[in-house]
Amino acid sequence: MAAERKSPHPVRLGTVQETLLIPLYGRAVESRKAEAVLRDPVAEEMVAAIDYDFSRFDGGSSLIGAVLRTHLFDHWVRGFLADHPDATVVEIGTGLNTRHERADNGRAHWFELDLPDVIEVRRTFFADTPRRTMLAASVLDDGWTAAPLATDGPYLLAAEAVLPYLPEEDARRAFDLLGERFPGALLAFDTTGPGMVDTQDGHDALSKVEARLRWNCPDPGVLEDWRQGNRLLASHTFTTLPAEVHDGLPAEYRDMIATMAEMRLPQVEDYRLNLLRLG
Repeated sequence: MAAERKSPHPVRLGTVQETLLIPLYGRAVESRKAEAVLRDPVAEEMVAAIDYDFSRFDGGSSLIGAVLRTHLFDHWVRGFLADHPDATVVEIGTGLNTRHERADNGRAHWFELDLPDVIEVRRTFFADTPRRTMLAASVLDDGWTAAPLATDGPYLLAAEAVLPYLPEEDARRAFDLLGERFPGALLAFDTTGPGMVDTQDGHDALSKVEARLRWNCPDPGVLEDWRQGNRLLASHTFTTLPAEVHDGLPAEYRDMIATMAEMRLPQVEDYRLNLLRLG
């Protein structure tokens, strides 16, 4: 259920929070293509309504990367809800994501968590419903967990383009908190390695904002050592997407992925999309 939209709407976001505009714009651009990975008319409406120079992100491949990441996370959420239709989905660092519009099954509970300045912007476009609730807090503030824990599990937690911006000690705190409060839950998240962290000043999107990647994690398998019972179920690069995702992409994108696989670019190969069972 959408709240009344205001246009144009100025955004006042913190340094890291500004990065949420990159995937938003990526989905809006993608949605307008004749052959699109996903359709997101709500993202198109939000981009038109927000007073921001989105054109700074034009021309780079990162918009496509953001769309592919979102598409894979959507795939995981849909699969989870197919198996557990009355489950709970928690979007950590939800930004202006519209996964509920794309993947909701009409039965699940959704919680959308982000910092207060982001939720303030989000509330200009969306409203809470009996099954969909916005939460204004940091992932590191354990108080927010009470609301989703009051619903029936199982739980899928999605932290898309969030954890890499934390220092490693805060990333560890986040994993510990989530493991303590949601043992056995699935966590979808991304990680970056040195190939991307070391080159981000020349990145086609990150170079246009002040935020910088902090947590360098070249091997997501180490997360199994961070907490007893953690189990890494899947870890993909853009060149090793699951076959059921890759094969459904437009031919142009499959060709692009094949070219990237041949080039073996470090900034591509050490950026990973992961699914973890929390211990």
